[in-house]
This record gives sequence, structure tokens and C-alpha cells, in this order.
Amino acid sequence: MSYRLGIDTGGTFTDAVLLDEADQVVAMAKRLTTRMDLQQGIADAVAALPADLLSQVELVSLSSTLTTNSAVEGKGAPIGVLLIGYDERQVQATGLVSLLGASSLSRLGGGHDAGGHELAPLDEAALRETVLAWRERVSAFAVSASFSVRNPAHERRAAELVHELTGKPVTCGHELAASLGAPRRAMTAALNARMIAYVAQLIEAVRGLLHRHRITAPLMIVKGDGSLVSADSAILQPITTVLSGPAASVNGAMMLSGHRNLIVADMGGTTTDIAVVRDGLPTLSFDGARVGDWRPMVEAIKLYSIGLGGDSEVAFDPGRGLAIGPHRVVPMSLLASQHPELHVALQRQLNIPPGSNHNRFAMRLQHDEALLGQLSPDEHNAWARLAEGPVEMLRAVEEERWLARALTRLERRGLVIFSGFTPTDAAHVLGVSHHWDAEAARLAAIIWAKRMRRQYGLGRWPEGDAEAPSREIFARVVKAIATKLIEAGLHDADSDAQQERLAASLAALIMRGAPGAAKALSLFSLNFAPTLPIVAVGGPAPTYYPAVGEALGAEVVLPPQGEVANAVGTLLAQVVQRVHITVLQPIRGCFRVFLPEGPCDHSTLEAAYAMARQSGAERAEALAWRAGAAEVEVRFEVDENRVNNDIDGEVFFEARVTAVAIGPPFRNQT
Repeated sequence: MSYRLGIDTGGTFTDAVLLDEADQVVAMAKRLTTRMDLQQGIADAVAALPADLLSQVELVSLSSTLTTNSAVEGKGAPIGVLLIGYDERQVQATGLVSLLGASSLSRLGGGHDAGGHELAPLDEAALRETVLAWRERVSAFAVSASFSVRNPAHERRAAELVHELTGKPVTCGHELAASLGAPRRAMTAALNARMIAYVAQLIEAVRGLLHRHRITAPLMIVKGDGSLVSADSAILQPITTVLSGPAASVNGAMMLSGHRNLIVADMGGTTTDIAVVRDGLPTLSFDGARVGDWRPMVEAIKLYSIGLGGDSEVAFDPGRGLAIGPHRVVPMSLLASQHPELHVALQRQLNIPPGSNHNRFAMRLQHDEALLGQLSPDEHNAWARLAEGPVEMLRAVEEERWLARALTRLERRGLVIFSGFTPTDAAHVLGVSHHWDAEAARLAAIIWAKRMRRQYGLGRWPEGDAEAPSREIFARVVKAIATKLIEAGLHDADSDAQQERLAASLAALIMRGAPGAAKALSLFSLNFAPTLPIVAVGGPAPTYYPAVGEALGAEVVLPPQGEVANAVGTLLAQVVQRVHITVLQPIRGCFRVFLPEGPCDHSTLEAAYAMARQSGAERAEALAWRAGAAEVEVRFEVDENRVNNDIDGEVFFEARVTAVAIGPPFRNQT
């Protein structure tokens, strides 16, 4: 008998499962994720599995929400972005100024036109000067040149120089995306570069663990399209693992539920991810998956990912009143279960006037050498203080204001995380969740409710009552999930216009039958997903989704072992590599093929197609072998743009030839 080991590292929990040759779960474990030392959380989960079965593992596969969460929360390692041939309007359109700051971007001369011809030489002198100025303060570089998908020569040359001058990782836009749209391609390259350090740290942790357990099986990572890629490939292109966890959960939800037509709702600590599956095949988005406020150009399962999870902070928003997410904090119930001594601080906060630092404790989140190297003396001292345990922000403001300011800056940099009141705490107060410290959750709820009433005039809950505000938060989470499911349905139908407002209106009509809602004679009879069940997976799913199903009048399925669906799904995929090649007719009788070495013209469409297929097949097959396939089969897809008119008849304009290389992952033979 041989087994496969699946691991999912989420923002809150790390899951591990063992599957046998019949795809049955023979062992499973769930442990807290340890962001400061990812290896520890993974080791805890794997150590809970039978040791005698681990010795028979022939394949290890990993999924993670770390890259998704970093994109949703706007976190990442420090990088430098080189924009070649961009004008100021295009720079602003990337959104990178708000994400990274203008000092992390540099515009350089160069670039090509839509036909792949050089517009201006690459300004290598300015490139060298910029790279040398940045090399000590960044962990990676991103390079994006205008029309690099038509001719990547300038991106390639820039990458060579960066490697030569720094030895640090470089992400080129043309390697990630085949579509036009320079600003989004630049954003995609930047997000990829920001995640390299995160994914490398995760893979290093898993490899160290496997070595200790003497597991020599290949290590694979789930991509956002649900397929597998080798760990070495994932380090170079971590952006492809955005939505890795949700993609794995889609695979797992299908297998665990037995449904081939379904809506998958994966709720974790930081995000809720929704996908529609028909006939066992989730829809792929080739134009980019939506991840929070970003839409990077990555091929992924068509998912709707939102910042709503069990660890989402419940806070006041000036425009919306009470808001849940997208900011993630550590639930007070979880923090106090690890540090019971914090009960004393919570009791003290309960008896003084409320403020913004109540329920707020700071702790280390992750170790990032590049960021730590940029800290001020106060920030270094604050970081050292956190080695002793959580720091109460209220006490820091009262007694050591320098410490409070430094910790706030560290939190903005992504090195520190705060605690707060969350849906997980509300669920503990109501007794529908029992994982952690219910008494700490009760104290946090009372403190939070007092602050909302006295600072913002929100809520009419009785003084000292924890259950009433918790019931309201629970109801708001249920309504938010239901509304986002409707919004995801509109997203699935490509109805993007005023999607959020329309979803809220539809939710108000559909949810009139919800428990506690006023009954009225309605002119509408609307149903959500009358023919598809909602298969809800993830740790918080059993807490909220029965109420969601009741509110929507929809069927909700909570499959057995659904809390580890992501880890199960990591083991149910193949290696898939796609290479897209554009064929264009710029003038009648000239068919141009855009290849990595530059554009190549042919006099017939047949010759252009033949070259596109040959080049695409060679590259796709090579990528599949490198990605860890045991064997490879290549097939082709052609998407043509032709127009019929009365004078010229049928005219060919453009086509995208896609070579798809598919194969099972290589396994050790035990």
C-alpha cells in the first residue's frame, strides 16, 4: 500500500491528510499555522499523522492561502519595479503607486510597438544606476516593458542585468501573461515579485520537515488553476499559486461531496472563496482571477475571493458603519487560549473608558530579513520586545508612546499582527464554536460593544451584555456571505456593472424569507441556485452556512472531512502547462507569429499556424517536464478572430494558439 500526503497552510490553520490509492482519507490533522516559523505549524500537523504510514508516502502536494491573503491584505516583501517604455498615465493605471509607493517604481526608456518593433533602445545606463541603488533594500525585482508580449527582448535584457548586478530574483511580465494590457501586466509582475520570499520560505519549511521524516517523495504545489507544479517552479512564479488554496478546495469539495455540479464556498480565517463547477469542470479565467481589489493576469479557476473570514476584524467604517473585514486580526479567544495571562488586561480594559486600543495586542507575524534590515532603532527595539510575548497596545500608549508608534509601523509593514474582536469570537460567545477561550471572547465582546456605543453611537445592546452584539455580528456575517454568494453569481455570469449594488438589492429580495425577517406580500419570487447545491468547506463553514442556506432558501452541503478539503484537493490534480502564441495579420497576406525571440512573418496562415504549434508544443512540453510531470501529452486549442463582410468575404484578423501539455505528477515508487 502507498499513500500521498496533502498539506494546506492557511492563514489560521495548517491541515495535513493522507490519501490511499483509492483516494480515501485514512488520516487527517488540523493545527494552528505558525507564521513566524511555518515549519513548526506544518510539523505539528504532519506529526499527528501515523508515522508508519508516512514512511510509505510517494507524493507530497501543498496548497496555501498565503499568496492569496497577501494580495487581499496588500502585504508582501519589499521589491523594485522597472517599467520600460511606460508613460505616466500607464504608471498610474497599474495601481502600484498606492500599493508600493512611488519610490519603488522606476520608468526607463525603451519598449516596443504592437507589431513587436523597437520604439526606443533600452536605457541600460539608467537601469544599472537604479538597480544598484535598490539592491540592498529589496528582496526581488519586477520588470515590465511595453508590448513585451509581442517582443520580450528588453525585459530579457533587463533581467540579465539585474541578475548580474544583484543575484536576486527577477520577474518578467511576458513570462506570466500573454495578453495585452501593460498596466495589469506590470501589476501582475509586481505581485509575483512580492510573493517570492513568502513562497520560498514556505517551501523551505516543508522540505526541512520532509527531510526530518525521511520522506523523499517529490514536492508539488497547487496552482490557481487547480493543476500541479513542482516546488522549484513555484518559487520562480509564485503568482501562479494565488488562489492555490481555494483551487485545491474546489478539487476537494467535488470529491468529498460527490457532486459534479455545485457552488463551492471555502471559508477560512482571512477570505471566503466562491467558485461554480459544472459537469465536474470549474470555469477557468484566462483574463485574470479577482483577488480582493486586484485582478492579476494569472490563469486560475474563476473564483470570487473576498476578505471575509472567521478572523476578519469587526470595526467601525465611516462610510458603512459596522464593517467586517477585509483586515485580518488574531481573535481574542485564540490569543487568550495561548496567553491566559491576558485575562487580567481584558478585565482592566473592561472597567475604563473605551478607546481604539482596547482588545488590541501586538505580536510578531512573520520574519522577513529584507524588511527587518530597514527598521529604525525604535522599530528594532519594539521587535525585540515582542520576543517576550504579546504587547498590550493600550498600556504602550499610556506608558511608552514610542513603542506604540513603532508597533503600528511594524503592523503596516506586515511584520506584526494585532488582535481584535472577530466573528470567531462572536461564535464562541454564542456557543456555536468551542475551539478556544470562550471567556476571553465574552470579555472582548463587551469591551467592543461599549466602544461602538460610546465612540460611534452604534448599537443598542444592554450594558455588559456579550450575547446581543455577538448575535448581531453573527447575523451580519450570514447576510454578508449570502450577499457575496449572489455577487459571485453575477461574477459567474460576467455581469460586472454595479455588481455590488445589484447584489445587495437581490439579496434584500431573496432573503425576505430569512429567520426573523418581516413577512410581506412581495411582487417577486426569487431563488438563488435552485439547481446547484452550495458545498461549504473550511473550518468556519459549519458555524455559518446552515444559516446562510436557510436565509437564501438554498441547499447547503457540509461534506464529511470538509474542514480539510484543501489538503485533500492538493492530491487530486495533474500537471498542466499552457503556452499561448498570438498570430496576427497586420497587412493582407502577411501572417505574423509572436515568439520569445521576436516576431516572425509568413506568407500563409497555414505556415504561421505550423510555426505557432511547433514553438508552443516545444515550450509547453519543456515546462511540463520542469513542473514535475511523469509523462506528457500535448494538445492544441485555437481561438480565432475572423470577420465576414460583403466585399472581402471572410477576413482573418488574429488568433491565439494554445499548446496544453498535460501529465500526471511523478511519484516515488515505494
